[in-house]
Amino acid sequence: MIARHNFSPLATVLRFCSNEGTNMTAKNRPLAEQRCSEQDAPAPDYALASAFLESLRSFRSGALQIDQSAARHFLTWLHKSRIPLSGVDEAIVERFARHRCRCGRYRARQLKTLTYLGRVRRFVCFLEERDQIQVVKDVECIDTHLADFARHLDTLGYSQECRRSYRSEAEHLVVWLRLSRVLWRDVDDAVIERFVQHDCRCPIKRKRGKVVEGTGFARRRRGARGFIDFLRRRDAIPPVSTEPTFVEDPRLSAFRIWLKRHRGTTDETIRRYLQEASRWASALGPDPATFDAATIRAIVLDQAPSRSRASVRMTVTVLRVYLRFLSAQGECRPELIHAVPPAALRRLATLPRYASPETIERIIDSCDLSTPVGVRDRAILLLLARLGLRAGDVWRLRLADIDWANAVLCLRHGKSRQPTRLPLPQDAGDALLAYLTEARPPAREAHVFLRVQAPFRPFASASEIAGIVARAVARTGIEGVPTGSHLFRHSLATAMLRGGANLESVGTILRHRSPGTTAIYAKVDITMLEAVAQPWLGGEAC
Repeated sequence: MIARHNFSPLATVLRFCSNEGTNMTAKNRPLAEQRCSEQDAPAPDYALASAFLESLRSFRSGALQIDQSAARHFLTWLHKSRIPLSGVDEAIVERFARHRCRCGRYRARQLKTLTYLGRVRRFVCFLEERDQIQVVKDVECIDTHLADFARHLDTLGYSQECRRSYRSEAEHLVVWLRLSRVLWRDVDDAVIERFVQHDCRCPIKRKRGKVVEGTGFARRRRGARGFIDFLRRRDAIPPVSTEPTFVEDPRLSAFRIWLKRHRGTTDETIRRYLQEASRWASALGPDPATFDAATIRAIVLDQAPSRSRASVRMTVTVLRVYLRFLSAQGECRPELIHAVPPAALRRLATLPRYASPETIERIIDSCDLSTPVGVRDRAILLLLARLGLRAGDVWRLRLADIDWANAVLCLRHGKSRQPTRLPLPQDAGDALLAYLTEARPPAREAHVFLRVQAPFRPFASASEIAGIVARAVARTGIEGVPTGSHLFRHSLATAMLRGGANLESVGTILRHRSPGTTAIYAKVDITMLEAVAQPWLGGEAC
């Protein structure tokens, strides 16, 4: 007997559906479970996007559709990707920018625009400020520090444009450090250089989409370093601990102390002496009691041909002083000082390089008195030309060194470190007074001559005085004259001798401690030398 089955269409459909549910593969079960879990999971908190828009309306006008879309899109993606708000950082934002968008009504092409991603990063910053995203803060009240930094720049005399630039880059640094999760206490030169070179995607409005090569990087670097230095001076962040680059020889450390205490040597001279001594200190040997004359002579004589005559003289000078120091400490034999061979001196072989009085006046008149720079430079050149000052004398000149009542200039910080009073000529005094009353910046600095751009600080070294002379000579187009500040010193001595002054008077004005130093100017007066020259006893020249 054949069994009869019900093959009605309805039964067939029901049976198929039942079999389909029973025969569901293992591959499809997790997908179904995942869809159910997504449906059961709480929806994104779009109230955060609404609060973000309200905060923007407080200082921005106009449509905010892009901001709203970016914030809600980011929240939707976080929800689909199971990423909590507490884990959001710049890496998560980069992942969002690269994801294959399947976020409903949002489009993948939106992720290709920098404006859209900038709104996302701004939304992240908003969440960080509301503590929805926890960020480690090792410096509190950073906004207060930014405001104080702006006021500090104002007190230093920066222009409005410079203050705006520094403040903008400081704010940029704050945002970049927060996005990069770099703590303030870890900021060093390497971190600042990373900030300078980074491809900016920070959620702040910049003047340009692409940083200008050279000037843009320099502006970032100045602003970042200025703000970091400001925070360190306020002890808001600890100073960077720097490891010593080298361990100084203990004997050289003692040599440094001896030069300072017993010889009264300046810091710059100590630096040059130690730099020279470090070249050959190891060649002398570890025990000063075993030093011999052969080793000492070899240090002077066996030098590279590329070293100049002045460098060899420096070796001779420093080696003698170093041996004198060791003998004073009882560590080496005193007679070894005489083993140092003398350096070849040619001080009297050539004439001192000078310029005529007419040329000196042309150089002084090249200053543009309609600008603060020209007024300052003219005062400097007149002090060099009328008093024969060294560049270091002008660089170290203080306001208290000018005795206006007696028209006297007191030099307390010169090369000899002995106070010297010099009469202040009328034209130099007038130029100095014009600079102090009309062109000198209003800064609380004891130095007379300051930079004309903020911050109004003294020159870094005496070499900047030599640079002023070089620029003045270049303006006149005069060729064949030295460009250093000693040009005026040599020219003054030459003019005094040709005007009838004796060597003692010249030495007094130039503040020479030894008459032999002034003797080099004795040969510049050719007319006087011809009058006292004796006839050649060997007959006519061949």
